Amino acid sequence: MLLLDLAFRRCSPAVLSRLNPDQRNLLKAWIAAILWLILIAIESTAMLSSNNTSRILYPLLHYLFGLDWDRFEVWHFYIRKTGHVVGYGTLSILLFRAWRATLPAVNHVKWTLRWANMAILGTALVASLDEWHQSFIPSRTGTIRDVVLDTCAGIAAQVLVLLWVRSFGKATSPSP
Repeated sequence: MLLLDLAFRRCSPAVLSRLNPDQRNLLKAWIAAILWLILIAIESTAMLSSNNTSRILYPLLHYLFGLDWDRFEVWHFYIRKTGHVVGYGTLSILLFRAWRATLPAVNHVKWTLRWANMAILGTALVASLDEWHQSFIPSRTGTIRDVVLDTCAGIAAQVLVLLWVRSFGKATSPSP
């Protein structure tokens, strides 16, 4: 948190106004990725363990849908795994965006395998570190299955980015 605080202090409006648009985009892309990493780190704590989230979700789902405990446990599992997919898919997209801003490609292409691979590798690394961290918390479990799920979510996100770029992202040619 100290590093992020220092980064924001250094990025006062006066400093931001001196940055060219490419530098501003680079800074915004990495800040978004770093903030998402902080959110993942918070979610990795005991505060958001299965026992703690069930204390909130069970009464809510029981009230709204009349779920009994046995049915809730199944839904709770899928809700938590959906959180993995959404969280790590989003991380992969944010890392792709950050690497694209950091390492621009020739011809102003919107997608390269290099950026996608770096985003997937970053996602797999964060997932591995997250599960390793959870293995030290008594109320959490670190499993290789979650690392695989998170990495697959990162790969799926990159496929979606590629499809999006092919469908909507025409390469722009530089202005004369």
